[in-house]
Amino acid sequence: MIILLTGASHTGKTLLAQRLLEIYHAPYLSIDHLKMGLIRSGKTALTPKDDDALTNYLWPIVREIIKTAIENRQNLIVEGCYIPFDWRQDLGESYSSFVRFLCLAMTDRYIDTHFDKIMQHSSDIESRLDNSCCTAAWLKEENRKILEGFRGKNEQVSLIDTDYESSIRALLNAPLSG
Repeated sequence: MIILLTGASHTGKTLLAQRLLEIYHAPYLSIDHLKMGLIRSGKTALTPKDDDALTNYLWPIVREIIKTAIENRQNLIVEGCYIPFDWRQDLGESYSSFVRFLCLAMTDRYIDTHFDKIMQHSSDIESRLDNSCCTAAWLKEENRKILEGFRGKNEQVSLIDTDYESSIRALLNAPLSG
């Protein structure tokens, strides 16, 4: 089983991936680590701010890692924001049936009510060196893009609306089926 975990920035994807790793003892691949490895090694001229170009660059690599894990009957948690909205079509039915897709997004109300808490927890699992672009307005726009993009492809998006922990617990307690 592959758990493909994506969503908007600051939604707790990395924290959820860590919890899934602890529960299922499955290896975990951070697309951000792959991105930074390729950037720092000089294998790409892209920068961390080139989001759309990074999705186009990283997804073919991640897609083939997922296929390889499925072919080898290996479990894997893949986490990051560089997942295209049409990932399922690109991966194909024979592979996507082995993928449990999880996508996190926050409502405007949640962002308005909990913005200080979101910022307070933004480095719980990974250290964010520069959080200066993160404003409530920017978070709302990022979350809207995720909601519209994935829902436009008939993907389910888990909305964080009132309580983060209960939203995450619901995902952790859901059966692991594709």
